[in-house]
Amino acid sequence: MSETTNAGEKHVAVLAFPFGTHAAPLLSLVSRIAATAPNVYFSFFCTSNSNNSVFSNEGFNNIKPYDVYDGSPEGYTCSFKNPIEPVILFLKAMPENYKSVMEVAVRERRREISCIMSDAFFGFAGKMAEEMDVNWVPLWTAGPRSLLVHVDTDVIRKRLGDSGSEDQTLEIIPGFSSSMRAVDLPEGVITNISTPFSMMLHNMGLMLPHATAVAINSYEEIDLDIVNILKQRFHEFLNVGPFLLTCPQTICSDEHGCLEWLDKHKADSVAYISFGSVITPPPLEQAALAEALEASGFPFLWSLRSFEDSFPKGFIERTRTQGKIVPWAPQMLVLGHRSVGVFVTHCGWNSVLESVIAGVPMICRPFFGDQRLNMLTVEASWGIGVGLEGGVFTKDGMVKALEQTLSSEQGKEMREKAEAFNESALEAVARDGSSTKDFNTLVKLVTS
Repeated sequence: MSETTNAGEKHVAVLAFPFGTHAAPLLSLVSRIAATAPNVYFSFFCTSNSNNSVFSNEGFNNIKPYDVYDGSPEGYTCSFKNPIEPVILFLKAMPENYKSVMEVAVRERRREISCIMSDAFFGFAGKMAEEMDVNWVPLWTAGPRSLLVHVDTDVIRKRLGDSGSEDQTLEIIPGFSSSMRAVDLPEGVITNISTPFSMMLHNMGLMLPHATAVAINSYEEIDLDIVNILKQRFHEFLNVGPFLLTCPQTICSDEHGCLEWLDKHKADSVAYISFGSVITPPPLEQAALAEALEASGFPFLWSLRSFEDSFPKGFIERTRTQGKIVPWAPQMLVLGHRSVGVFVTHCGWNSVLESVIAGVPMICRPFFGDQRLNMLTVEASWGIGVGLEGGVFTKDGMVKALEQTLSSEQGKEMREKAEAFNESALEAVARDGSSTKDFNTLVKLVTS
């Protein structure tokens, strides 16, 4: 230990992944821990772009952001033709870009690192923690089923082969049903296994069982069989979510009047459409979705960043009284509104949790990663949503899905099941709930 270090004072290093919706949930969890441990210092390491995005002017005095090198050469400009390139450049810079700035933080804080928290992607953080002889607590920001798949990747490859048939069913994975097939696995498990991102995920799956504890933005009761299996894989498996309920949320404005518009509609009658901040459906699918909404006659609220070029001619004018299209909507307030009857979504884990918390069924159009697995969980395991015929938006397939969820007995059953998930989520975050107990364990592991 250096002479400038204050022995016995805690200093937690937090290593965040700067892409997608990764850094923000990790910071939310760290902020909640920091509020319970004001004498513990947290150094949050991520790229400058990410830090500028997730850190507001308000915060805790014991959390300080540090910028790490993003791997891009001087003067670099991201090409729209290769949006994954910045991720690859960043991966090549790891872990040295973190190590060098962590040394700076130790000198500035005058405290040796006492624990490492990280995005679960960072298997190298486990090796760093081992070298320092401190706890390593990674956070998995997606769902429990995709986590189990990554931890069991070697077993899956051995049973299915590195490029197994897409139609092979997944009963070989504990807790999975015959409705789930190899094609539904995230990229990098049995396909495209040699890309830098896939190799990072494979290494993650090998390292996580060695972590002091693995935390997840979920709650036990949402998928209890899978949770119990994961508890056997890890030293500690801590369900400390949903963060939408456990971590303070920014109050969102409704600048486009979504809630006022929803007030004018009957209960459970509106289709809300949003594909998150990253995904836009292909133009042909977007046109088919618009045609289906118009043909169905159901009222709709569509959050869409850009749309004019891919809509059928005259669509906006013809549906002006039926629907509302906005560039952004306060999603949790919208999903919590009584008039929303179904959520048309890409099935990212955050969106699934938002729908579950609101008790709203889903129409699922997954695009990549864990989204197909999430869709099958929603549809086949939980019974609170449907996929699309053929897996893509077509006019007839989408009309059928809207009618199924908004005007049939099956849709009514989905809403009842979704409301039960809402109740179990609220129970999990209550004072004596499972997520609250797991959070208390997490605090002790990180700060003691």
